[in-house]
Amino acid sequence: MRIYLINLKPFLLKTVLTLLFVALTAYLLVSIFQNAAADVFTQKKQIPIYSVETGQKQVALTFDCAWGADDIPQILDTLERENVKASFFLVGHWAKKFPESVNLMYNNGHDIANHGFSHLRMGALNKDRIKGEIAECGTVIENIIKKKPDLFRPPYGDYSNSVVDIAKKLGYYTIQWDVDSLDWKKDISRDTIIERVVSRVRNGSIILMHNDTTHTAHVLPDIIKSIKSKGFEFVPVSRLILRENYTVDYAGRQKRTIDN
Repeated sequence: MRIYLINLKPFLLKTVLTLLFVALTAYLLVSIFQNAAADVFTQKKQIPIYSVETGQKQVALTFDCAWGADDIPQILDTLERENVKASFFLVGHWAKKFPESVNLMYNNGHDIANHGFSHLRMGALNKDRIKGEIAECGTVIENIIKKKPDLFRPPYGDYSNSVVDIAKKLGYYTIQWDVDSLDWKKDISRDTIIERVVSRVRNGSIILMHNDTTHTAHVLPDIIKSIKSKGFEFVPVSRLILRENYTVDYAGRQKRTIDN
């Protein structure tokens, strides 16, 4: 009997130690998971600028340029005739293909802004690829106009915290929109585009339009005239946004920070 107990003790000790090890490992894994989950759920959502809180009746007209350039002269002629300065968000490969158009926009006093190099959905990219897309587009633009842009819009409006954070570290304000013309849709009518834009503008609105569409260049004069008739002034995004002492609320409305 004594021999049996002696032989049993090492077995029990090994079993107890094994159970303790398993329990400790499980505890550590649960703690790591809980901390990681807490970081995910408590991480502050980074919101781009969709519009600006302002008492002035000002709006910004923006164009995303990613494909052709045939209608750029007509768009620029309308803007010059109406004395409107706009903001052009350029895809890098587009700017590389049409440097004359880029210079024409810049020399006419419009904002030249970054729209990524390849027009990819950046919310799905890893951090290195996001940085590369933004940086490469910025380099292309800077080589053309000899000035680094500081406004950025993610293609398709698709972003993540990483996109906004990386853009900021590269010196960019990330800009979205609160008025979408939907002018890129092939089945949309001229009247619908005009109504969508004119009926939705408010103080500090940022209007999204595109070049190389069926209707944009043709409806632009009516949109500008109608918005002006409501008492609004057009300013480029670079003049509309706040550069410091601001917050961006859950809806993307940029507001001046009130000092206590």
